[in-house]
Amino acid sequence: LGKVLLHPKFGELPQWAVVGDTYPVGCAFHESIVHHKYFKDNPDFNNPKYNTKNGIYKEGCGLNNVLMSWGHDDYMYMVAKENKTTLPSAGLFIIRYHSFYPLHKCGAYKHLMNEEDEENLKWLHTFNKYDLYSKSKVQIDVERVKPYYLSLIDKYFPAKLKW
Repeated sequence: LGKVLLHPKFGELPQWAVVGDTYPVGCAFHESIVHHKYFKDNPDFNNPKYNTKNGIYKEGCGLNNVLMSWGHDDYMYMVAKENKTTLPSAGLFIIRYHSFYPLHKCGAYKHLMNEEDEENLKWLHTFNKYDLYSKSKVQIDVERVKPYYLSLIDKYFPAKLKW
């Protein structure tokens, strides 16, 4: 749902600002980030305040205290929080970090995680089996599954959302 940022009514952001891998800012860019070689042109790459393993963070600070690059993940996370979702912590973690591939594919930035992040990462690994490249070519009957998804929306979100 965060990909609505591409739509003119939601800002018409360019594709590169909405989709793709996310990563922390304020610390060194891990080599597992897609197109890592291009970070050498980023001013933060050589900034001593930002280019160390921890950068501006303390080890074990928790990912909620880490600034992430912008994308559809963080947007939808902010929408959920602003609307006082009743999703469990693991659900919010999945929304916010499902494109944080350096973490859940390579184990990068684990030093910034706290205990709750460690527990939630297990759920994210489960979710990843059904995300991105796991799509089927079988067409879903939207009308048949719609009641189920509407019931989930009703359970975890208010009737009217602030976008």
